[in-house]
Amino acid sequence: MSDRFSKLGYVTNPLDRRADLRDRPEALQALRAGADAGVLVFAGDVSILKRQGDACEGLFSPQEADALGTARETLFLGLDGTRPLFAQEIEAEAAERLSTVGSLMVIDARSIAVQGLLPASLIGPLAEAKALLHWHRKHKFCAACGAASRVSSAGWKRICDSCTAEHFPRTDPVVIMLSVKGDKCVLGRQARFPPGMYSCLAGFLEPGETIEAAVRRETLEEAGVRTGHVRYLASQPWPFPASLMMGCLAEALNDDLTVDGEELEHARWFTRDEVRQMLEGTHPEGLLAPQPMAIANAIMKSWALDGETP
Repeated sequence: MSDRFSKLGYVTNPLDRRADLRDRPEALQALRAGADAGVLVFAGDVSILKRQGDACEGLFSPQEADALGTARETLFLGLDGTRPLFAQEIEAEAAERLSTVGSLMVIDARSIAVQGLLPASLIGPLAEAKALLHWHRKHKFCAACGAASRVSSAGWKRICDSCTAEHFPRTDPVVIMLSVKGDKCVLGRQARFPPGMYSCLAGFLEPGETIEAAVRRETLEEAGVRTGHVRYLASQPWPFPASLMMGCLAEALNDDLTVDGEELEHARWFTRDEVRQMLEGTHPEGLLAPQPMAIANAIMKSWALDGETP
């Protein structure tokens, strides 16, 4: 992965996940009882951080985490060197109560990455924890028989005692691509985007598709652009709730655009100079690129600034 992509939000994750420890409860209990154990705490979908002057700390001791609220789930994330890291979810209702505590900050994972509130080495585990906890919250019942399932393997599995089915955390693959033709590229915007922001097109990979096929289908469906060569660049975990963004450059074969009106509210061609202006925040129409922590920003830079081609 090039340096441009290695600095994206949620990409850096130094943890040794130690799958061999997940079914050894005594070993995990000993690790959590250790003096150096760290816990990432969530109240529903939001993170709880400690304020330390002008800085923030993301890790609590197990005792501090337990004091914040009733634990709904406690999961083992892995080892950061020799330091064991866990994720703990407390009741979502605790977020309002804890937001009034001056020594704490209640904040979402996106804002943590955008504002750089935690070191990159901890933002990756934060994404891991958020995605895993969200999966447990949404998959409490067996998809095979409908009975209640339970957490197993330190959070990396759910088991149905009724039918013995095993369920594993899922990650949703998403293609995100910049379609280019000569010195111009296609960017689009969704209704939920901030005013003036345009980004790369994106969509979920469907069963039976390759990355290249998904890029071609999504660009045709959303903008009416037929695609030739597709080049994979890099990927980014995106815990909203649990996706993997797979970034690509794509060769556009036609000039006319047909916007679907559902996924996108608008799309247009941008010149390379315009994209540079958007990245710098100097576009004459006030148009903007996505935040630097997002892979769309790095894809746009790879084409507009680095001269990368499909």
